[in-house]
Amino acid sequence: MKIAYLDCFSGISGDMFLAALVDAGVPIGVLQSAVDSLGVDAHLVLRRVDRSGINSAKVDVLTAGGKLAETSEHEPSAVEHTHDHSHSVEGHEHSGEPDHGHSQPHEHLHTHADGTTHSHSHSHDLDHAHVHGRSLTDIQGLIRGSALPIEVQTTALRAFQLLGEAESKIHNVPVETIHFHEVGSVDAISDIVATAAGCHWLRVDRWICSPLNVGGGHVHCAHGKFPVPAPATLQLLRDLAIYSSGVQKELVTPTGAALLRALDAQSSVFPTMSMTSTGYGAGSRDIPGQPNVLRLVVGESAERVSGSGSQGRVGIIETTIDDATPEVLSYAADKLLAAGASDVYRIPVQMKKGRIGIQLTILCSPERAEELQKIVFRETTTLGLRYREEEKTSLTRSFISVDTEWGAVRIKVGSLENGEVVNYAPEYEECRSIAEKHAVPLKQVMQAAANAYLAQGMSA
Repeated sequence: MKIAYLDCFSGISGDMFLAALVDAGVPIGVLQSAVDSLGVDAHLVLRRVDRSGINSAKVDVLTAGGKLAETSEHEPSAVEHTHDHSHSVEGHEHSGEPDHGHSQPHEHLHTHADGTTHSHSHSHDLDHAHVHGRSLTDIQGLIRGSALPIEVQTTALRAFQLLGEAESKIHNVPVETIHFHEVGSVDAISDIVATAAGCHWLRVDRWICSPLNVGGGHVHCAHGKFPVPAPATLQLLRDLAIYSSGVQKELVTPTGAALLRALDAQSSVFPTMSMTSTGYGAGSRDIPGQPNVLRLVVGESAERVSGSGSQGRVGIIETTIDDATPEVLSYAADKLLAAGASDVYRIPVQMKKGRIGIQLTILCSPERAEELQKIVFRETTTLGLRYREEEKTSLTRSFISVDTEWGAVRIKVGSLENGEVVNYAPEYEECRSIAEKHAVPLKQVMQAAANAYLAQGMSA
């Protein structure tokens, strides 16, 4: 089983997570393609920085006109009750990104997705008067209307849904009325969507995080002065292990917390694993006495089970419906996937009195079954459902890269416990990208990748 461990000894934010993915081997072109699909006119730039002696990656977002967008480490309350959007962390600078309320000249060396670099100096006006909020519905429409793969859309949508639900509970307002400020800006949306794309490029089966160092001090936002963690962050961190090392900085942001929840990350000490790659994603400020970085470690779990592959239990929720429109059922399926369902599918069935209906089936982890059942009742017309758990056996998955005449393509390999390869397939998204770029048939690219894999002897 492929696992990833997020070592959050200096907390976690969206831009730190994104940079750690790049440093661990995710091509920045994959992330840029995800941002491009949103049509928000934003460009990712990569640079190397030093954080207390650790050489780390830093990814920034250039918005329209070449302006470097850098939001604060704390995003203020999402609900718009006042026009005062300013905030600061009392008595210190933010841990991951710069503080507000002043202009700072900076010189940056940027590496673009095409590998070119450039250096430029500019001044950042950090009062954020230029930030325009977006509603949760606006952001959901932007993501659903993009060409992002469905699994990337699902993770990004779930992250924003979780953010909205956290704010909704704190402010006691309907989630549909939530209006994001900094979290709804171009750079924040780019961070979340690109991180979702990078996570799915890694094809990790299980995400694990260390206990989270949340920092300390207070934050001033549109709704007053709050202790760290900020209210939305604290709401999102339920069920995860948290602590404070005493550093008087906000170390965990709402976006970082939402991404952990969207990936179903579990708190744990460092797991037993066979490491394959590591990455360090930097925040924008140094912390005295410790590197302000997020460390990502990717590898294969040392936990093995007997049999043909990895085993576990899967929850199955089913109901049959004959009085709901296709639009209602499609909307319900989107909500279920955004809430963490592994899969949702619909099958036509014949019900009593000759009526044609739909059997709605949801696959999920048993831990998420109760939440998903509530969504089924809220979003469909059913009066009852069935739930059961079954044993699930999966092949061990791994990836290898093969070369074609148009570029490299990853092959997903499925093997038995003894290492015998029984299934393999070229990654569709990579083949599609090559086909579009070089104007060749998709099936030709996929066949070439399969032939290259076979020529290597089908070894994973």
